[in-house]
Amino acid sequence: MGMGSIEGTQVENLWVFVLASKYGAFTRSVDKYSLWCFIMTCFVWLVLSLIYWAYPGGPAWGKYRFRKSFFNYLNISTAKQQQQHGPIPGGPRGFPVIGSMNLMCGLAHHQIAAAADKFNAKRLLAFSLGETRVIATCNPDVAKEILNSSVFADRPVKESAYGLMFNRAIGFAPYGVYWRTLRRIAATHLFCPKQIKASESQRFEIARQLVAMLGASPTRDIRVREALKHASLNNMMCSVFGRKYRLDTSNPEVNELRELVDQGYELLGALNWSDHLPWIADLDLQQIRFRCSKLLPKVNRFVSRIIAEHRAQPGQLNRDFVDVLLSLRGPDKLSEPDMIAVLWEMIFRGTDTVAVLMEWILARIVVHGEVQSRVHEELDKVVGRSRAVTEGDTAMLVYLGAVVKEVLRLHPPGPLLSWSRLAITDTTVDGYHVPVGTTALVDMWAIMRDPDVWSDPLAFKPAERFMMGATSAASGDQFEAKGPGFFSDLRLAPFGSGRRTCPGKTLGLNTVIFWIASLLHEFEWLPVNQRTRSSTVVDLSEVLRLSCEMANALTVRIRARRTPS
Repeated sequence: MGMGSIEGTQVENLWVFVLASKYGAFTRSVDKYSLWCFIMTCFVWLVLSLIYWAYPGGPAWGKYRFRKSFFNYLNISTAKQQQQHGPIPGGPRGFPVIGSMNLMCGLAHHQIAAAADKFNAKRLLAFSLGETRVIATCNPDVAKEILNSSVFADRPVKESAYGLMFNRAIGFAPYGVYWRTLRRIAATHLFCPKQIKASESQRFEIARQLVAMLGASPTRDIRVREALKHASLNNMMCSVFGRKYRLDTSNPEVNELRELVDQGYELLGALNWSDHLPWIADLDLQQIRFRCSKLLPKVNRFVSRIIAEHRAQPGQLNRDFVDVLLSLRGPDKLSEPDMIAVLWEMIFRGTDTVAVLMEWILARIVVHGEVQSRVHEELDKVVGRSRAVTEGDTAMLVYLGAVVKEVLRLHPPGPLLSWSRLAITDTTVDGYHVPVGTTALVDMWAIMRDPDVWSDPLAFKPAERFMMGATSAASGDQFEAKGPGFFSDLRLAPFGSGRRTCPGKTLGLNTVIFWIASLLHEFEWLPVNQRTRSSTVVDLSEVLRLSCEMANALTVRIRARRTPS
């Protein structure tokens, strides 16, 4: 290689080193600039988060009001228009970014009621769940305004509800033509008086099996929860799918469905942070989306198999819900995925609610011995001891009906979830402006224990409150019953109100009263290891899952009252 080549190569190498050094300097400059931008972005985010958090109601309300103030500054006409209705009065700020997520942990209905008292905002309380604006009321008048408003016709978006197909069923389907079709099908076909009457014999048979199973227990100390859940699931299996199984035997199909329902309850009842903090949704930190994706194919296979069996055997004499849906024609006809969603929801919502309410009723019966004695007297008078109770007897069991209503007042199965609504447009509630996208909660538990609404609200007084001429309202007014004894003024409405009221409430209530009447007619219910009844031996503490259940399963001792014929 010549000298010229060597010099040329050295020159080329020099340029390489120069370019490399320039690139390194540029890279270091870019890195410093990127780091500086990142630090400034974090600082601005932190400042804005603190500004949002400083507003009454916490970060979600602060973010909304801050942006509104900015846009109103640019548009004077909008500002004047917004001044017609003031902002919602204050509520807890909670924590920066996450707001008052702590309110929804544990006994949320207790904590919201306590916050409303603390901020003197029982009529309307504003708080934030992450980026979700929330209003809550503990007042029956404001509750009626919210629940009967066409603006609050939707449910809040819940990832687990969509993941388990409930967005295609009555509970979470968006308000519109499809939802109205489902409501019409439910009212006209599934829960009509004819269909309820047709399933009366099945409820009688399950009641008979439940009595026999409890009576044959090798020990008189019985945990009633599992028996009640088993009876309720068998009842729904018969009504929805036409399946009939005995309570005293184990069946793989029943066990499979029980497992599916239990998993669904856990997923739907969980507080999913991704619902309120969308920027962490892709992480699926609680694995809600992953678990829903595992459960959904199992549900599809289970329900699809039963639908296929019904299609292969048309013309059944005793029509269940599957037969009813398959027989629909015209605008009411549903696709198979929609049928699966509707049937799955019927099983899901109709199983544990009945069992939970019955356990609360039996707990109160054990605690209040004088109430049990009066129920027994009424049963002996109406039915006698020579025969079993029939569903036709329940209309004459007035005092027992009052007992059930008083239990629903003190222990509503769904104190919050059943009452959540979503504003689909801007609106006004109690004179305050509520923007579109706001979630509204009605704390029915607080309303039904409010001393301004009910006199002596913590006392168990079924006759004084719910029998003819009862005047146990704090105002002294007599109650005017609507439907099966629930009131249009929202002092007591455990099955909902407005467009989203529970379509199966009549069937559910009939089932509960009849089965409770059967159990009380056959047995005397006593606390375990106690000769006398005492409230101290029954734990009435609560746990809020999807329903508000007894924290500790009820264990009782039963004693036969009559000899079955």
